[in-house]
Amino acid sequence: MTTLRPLSWGRSQAAGLLALLAAGVALPCAGAAKIWDVEPGGTNLTDTLAHAAPGDRLNLRAGIHRGPIIVGTSIQMTGTPGAIIEGDGNGHVITVDAPDVTLRGLDVRKSGGLLETEDSGIFVTKKGDRARIEGNMLTGNLIGVYLKGPKDAWVSGNRVRGREDLRLNERGNGIHLWNTPGSVIEDNDVSGGRDGIFVTTSKRNVFRGNRFRNVRFAVHYMYTNDSEVSGNVSVGNHLGYAIMYSSRIRVTGNRSEGDRDHGILLNYANRSEFSGNSVTGGAKKCVFIYNANRNSFRDNRFEGCGIGIHFTAGSERNVISGNAIIANRTQVKYVGSRFVEWSEGGRGNYWSDNLGFDLDGNGRADQPYRPNDMVDQLVWRHPSAKLLLTSPAVQMLRWAQSALPALFPGGVTDSAPLMHPPAVPAHEEK
Repeated sequence: MTTLRPLSWGRSQAAGLLALLAAGVALPCAGAAKIWDVEPGGTNLTDTLAHAAPGDRLNLRAGIHRGPIIVGTSIQMTGTPGAIIEGDGNGHVITVDAPDVTLRGLDVRKSGGLLETEDSGIFVTKKGDRARIEGNMLTGNLIGVYLKGPKDAWVSGNRVRGREDLRLNERGNGIHLWNTPGSVIEDNDVSGGRDGIFVTTSKRNVFRGNRFRNVRFAVHYMYTNDSEVSGNVSVGNHLGYAIMYSSRIRVTGNRSEGDRDHGILLNYANRSEFSGNSVTGGAKKCVFIYNANRNSFRDNRFEGCGIGIHFTAGSERNVISGNAIIANRTQVKYVGSRFVEWSEGGRGNYWSDNLGFDLDGNGRADQPYRPNDMVDQLVWRHPSAKLLLTSPAVQMLRWAQSALPALFPGGVTDSAPLMHPPAVPAHEEK
């Protein structure tokens, strides 16, 4: 028979036990599952975290639990409906400083408001590898979720509402990533704040199935490589998807609806794939490509923008094939003297303003299509020349170019324009 010996505790340990009992916290028994039921108020949550061991589970009861808190042990923390963790308006509300931490079903509020200290609702340090941030509500925080250095984190199913009471440049991002390889951001709903998702200096990230409203950029890439952006929806933002100083990004199946300036923007982005995306709703430019090379655009839909595709600054080495370019005020803007071919393997793009014929019935127009001519380039350089567009001289010049293609000053040629727009798979908004 084993003899049980009393534990020898100091005054501080005894005081901690009394505090937990007074708080109504259920202490785990030896050999039992370590589940802690934490009542709201006072320092209950902080006291429980001080005694929790790796693998323990904390169930937070409905009510306000006082922050800020630091999770320095590998635990699961789950909120019952109505469980709120509220900061004091300074710094982070929750800091995750241990691996394999799960935060689920929490309402996280009231971080600090300083960008220089990166004040966040949930802040995950480089020790927070494999953190799982799932199904939380984040409101009234400068930055919603900040992953700063952990590997393989997972941020899924959260609702993030940014600080719309601040000027745009004073706001934080909904979800912010820095040097967090292998992390997945999935099925989140983000509105307000500065950017929906901002990532810099990272790799192998996946942003999938997220929704963005009333932000500056829905997705903003900087110095991040070998990643995926798929199945996201951007509605009514300044810009949908900005890929900057990044390489080998797969951007597929995304939607931009009613974004103000650009649907998709590339700036020094290289060797990336854009397929199955749609931009609709009247952006100034469906796509803007600036000094971006060796990218492919296949089977996208660009419709109803001021400019369908604007590319410049040496962005010629891209494949653009199988896209539907529909009813844009200017289908293509390319200010340059080179001839650029926009077809691949005998398959070009669909142009809603192409009046060509398909006499052999192969689905491609019988003549190449050139979306811009000498008159277009003249108007881009001298906008006041628009006053002459209906003049007989301009009409004669356009007729001469159609009869004598050698007069074209360079620009885009689609040698195999499609007669029907290719289907872009629909992605239902959740």
